[in-house]
Amino acid sequence: AMTVTPLDKVGFLTIARVLLKQYPTRTLVGATMMITQAFLYNAIFFTYALVLTNFFGLKTSETSVYFFPFAIGNLLGPIILGRFFDTWGRRQMIFLTYLVSGLVLATSAFLFRADAISATVQVVFWCVSFFFASAGASSAYLTVSEIFPLELRSQAISYFFALAQIFGAVAPAIYGAFIGDGSSREPLFWGYLLGSAVMIAGGVVALVFGVDAARKGLEDITQPLSVLTDASKK
Repeated sequence: AMTVTPLDKVGFLTIARVLLKQYPTRTLVGATMMITQAFLYNAIFFTYALVLTNFFGLKTSETSVYFFPFAIGNLLGPIILGRFFDTWGRRQMIFLTYLVSGLVLATSAFLFRADAISATVQVVFWCVSFFFASAGASSAYLTVSEIFPLELRSQAISYFFALAQIFGAVAPAIYGAFIGDGSSREPLFWGYLLGSAVMIAGGVVALVFGVDAARKGLEDITQPLSVLTDASKK
């Protein structure tokens, strides 16, 4: 039997208790998924113009054209792959999309270091990587809003988003240092491998510790804080 009691306001201590004590594994999954995708996205997106000008000889005015593949890849990923997150499963698809995104980036890193690709091919690799990464990231946003009690869902996604942006803000500075004056491709090569490893690690954490939430009601995933069982009152 269940008794529902009103819970008008959720304090910070209650939120911290739920996130860190009641659902620490879910908190780990949510934080990892959000941080890894934000790190990769910001690292690539906010430095792509520097890469194209410093290593591929493009003029700054020419780099804006290459923004469109990013936008197309980000848009098509969730549209085409989105339904599989609800049919095959969240954990499996997040792992797959994060994994493929990381592997594509790693492949481009080796070709970049060897100076074996043109600017267009480099952008194609980024586009494909973000095609998968954006689909996984979209599901990550959904996941962190559904695996915690009803009263915390809006706060949870805001906290995880803010945490992710801290790491996302650091990424462009790190990769800007890797790029430097464009005299050596080696630092950025290792930077790309770092981004690949971070993304793959995020997918592995989601696969191993994630919650099976596909085609389930939100209250089946976790009970609201306002639901008290008779046993809990004894």
